[in-house]
Amino acid sequence: MSFLLFEGLPVGGWIGIIVGVAVAAFAGGFFLARFLIKKQLRDNPPISEKQIRAMYASMGKKPTEKQIRATMNAIKNSN
Repeated sequence: MSFLLFEGLPVGGWIGIIVGVAVAAFAGGFFLARFLIKKQLRDNPPISEKQIRAMYASMGKKPTEKQIRATMNAIKNSN
């Protein structure tokens, strides 16, 4: 009995194709998920200007708009 599956391609060839497709799918999925998570964090930051104002208020300070923007930029640049 021959171990040919389709038009002369041996079992080892099919295994190689399957492994190659699996590796490509894993790499593609990884980079797609990474891109989507970064986009989501950029569009919806984990901390907002309202939360920064509340943080300053809890410390007993009245923040200026410049201080709020500086704090937001520091948070964005830390990633």
